[in-house]
Amino acid sequence: MSVAVIVVAAGSGERLGAGVPKAFASLASWTVLDHALVRVPPGAEVVVVAPSSHLDEARRIVSLHAELAGRSSAVAVTGGATRQQSVAAGLAVLSDEVDVVLVHDAARPLTPIEVFDRVIDAVRSTGGGVIPVMPVTDTVKRVAGDAVVETVDRSQLAAVQTPQGFPRADLVAAYVGAGDDHTDDAALFAAAGHSVTTVVGNERAFKVTTPEDLHRAAQLLGPDWTITGGRGGVGYDVHAYDPAQPLRLGGLDWPGEPGLAGHSDGDAILHAIVDALLSAAGLGDIGSTFGTDRPEFAGAASTVFLAHALDLVGTEGWAVVNVAVQVVGERPKIGPRRAELEQRLSELVGAPVSVSATTSDRLGFTGEKGLAAIATALLAASA
Repeated sequence: MSVAVIVVAAGSGERLGAGVPKAFASLASWTVLDHALVRVPPGAEVVVVAPSSHLDEARRIVSLHAELAGRSSAVAVTGGATRQQSVAAGLAVLSDEVDVVLVHDAARPLTPIEVFDRVIDAVRSTGGGVIPVMPVTDTVKRVAGDAVVETVDRSQLAAVQTPQGFPRADLVAAYVGAGDDHTDDAALFAAAGHSVTTVVGNERAFKVTTPEDLHRAAQLLGPDWTITGGRGGVGYDVHAYDPAQPLRLGGLDWPGEPGLAGHSDGDAILHAIVDALLSAAGLGDIGSTFGTDRPEFAGAASTVFLAHALDLVGTEGWAVVNVAVQVVGERPKIGPRRAELEQRLSELVGAPVSVSATTSDRLGFTGEKGLAAIATALLAASA
């Protein structure tokens, strides 16, 4: 028998204001979902429930973490209009071996693994539902409009976190018979007549809802975010503008912009990424691998270089965790197409890629004559 963790990542994240669903917002070079998955017990089956707009990205992230953790079963499915519908979609794809189900919010990305373990142990020992909780430390008032009605006895209150755990058969039956929409799975489970008990939560299992929450998570991640066997690399590329050439940058076409001169298609972003990947894996650099003395690469699309570099990295036993790129130049303007660019690069690399851009205030080469790209890549030893 086994444990499954359904990670709910289908929320819109409007209050976060990141321009993407909350689980796919950037947090310390990864996505919020990446950080949530890296803390799930490695022996658990994982189902991520994501919005349809980001299902492909969710599948890439799930695949990466399944490889890093040696996980035998991990999938991503499309969520519903409500949390309850999303959890139901996750329950529908669990394998037959699962007997304990944990439901976890991707929006609690720093939840320590010991909280998962406490919940699992309590479900097995009690046979009922289990939720992690923290004491309420603020004074709580019951109000009517602007008037304070009474002070509530906070000793009888608890702040609920996730993951929430349940025996699989009872949770599935509760979902089948649910008539009302509940705010969490424990409420639905209790409404079906089952008992729910508590275990101690953790202050790091707070929910990321606002930009301030995201900043707090980033601050806490400093000493906590480590990957066993990880290696980083840096890549740099620069090309002069060539108005006679079309611009190909980051795997996208940029109509109306001057192109970049180069031995291949001059895609400085992809060249920098290739350099960073090879550097991180200890495989030299783009020049030694795709040098100008090799005529078969003359005029080649830089996607060919990237695909080959990814093959080399994989052969050496590495998986790409994430890539970050900074573009330095006056044009093209990256901002209006940043989301499209990040999506395209993430598809090509098979891992999250973030992009930033700046100028040199019209000073030097990148102020007038050309464009530069700097990339950093993080690799982890694949299972």
